[in-house]
Amino acid sequence: MRVGRGDGPFFGREVAGVFGTHAAGSHGPLEDKVDIPVAFDEVVHADVGGVSDEGSIVFVHGSGSSRHSPRNQHVAQILQDAGFETVLLDLLTADEEERDRLTLEYRFDIDLLAGRVHQAMAWLLDRGDDRPVGLFGASTGSAAALRAAASEPARIGAVVSRGGRPDLAQEVLADVVAPTLLIVGGGDPDVLLLNQRAVVGLNEDSSLEVVEGAGHLFEEPGKLDKVAELAANWFREHLTPPR
Repeated sequence: MRVGRGDGPFFGREVAGVFGTHAAGSHGPLEDKVDIPVAFDEVVHADVGGVSDEGSIVFVHGSGSSRHSPRNQHVAQILQDAGFETVLLDLLTADEEERDRLTLEYRFDIDLLAGRVHQAMAWLLDRGDDRPVGLFGASTGSAAALRAAASEPARIGAVVSRGGRPDLAQEVLADVVAPTLLIVGGGDPDVLLLNQRAVVGLNEDSSLEVVEGAGHLFEEPGKLDKVAELAANWFREHLTPPR
């Protein structure tokens, strides 16, 4: 069920589904591992896969996770099959990740995490790709994605959030220009309430999609595939230029 920005239920246009059922972990490895420079001569790692016929999607993982998130890898493979390039990004350096395991001090530093998204965008630009980019955020990574989108509107063409925490970027939601799709499991009532409140503060091209029967992690059969299909539809509609 899709809910518009404060409008109640409606059924928007969706691209016809072209995705088969993907078993979790059934995809092959992503093609390239790259190092993206960050402050103090350190790097974060990223896995880059697919071709960018339809555009590039940067994945912003949740707290305590990494570019190796099996759920994000699963969605990335389906987006690659749909013609998108995907960039699965570590948000912390190796030293920061080690310290965070002990102190938890970085995983909720949304400004730091959003800065890493900006550095990934700069890497894409240095590579010669100046097209608008899509962001796919999960959990707390959704807040970092939204904060990045608010501060770099010309470069972010669309945002998708999976089980996200947009409330952690509440103060900048009105500044997000990119059409944003918030995807939440119907069996995740606390996060659903946070997203219902947040969508009202986003632009009129944004929507909330409730996947019935899904919990916070979308571990139920077929539910993560549904997330990937919704994301591909959204990115194709809002990120890919008309042909």
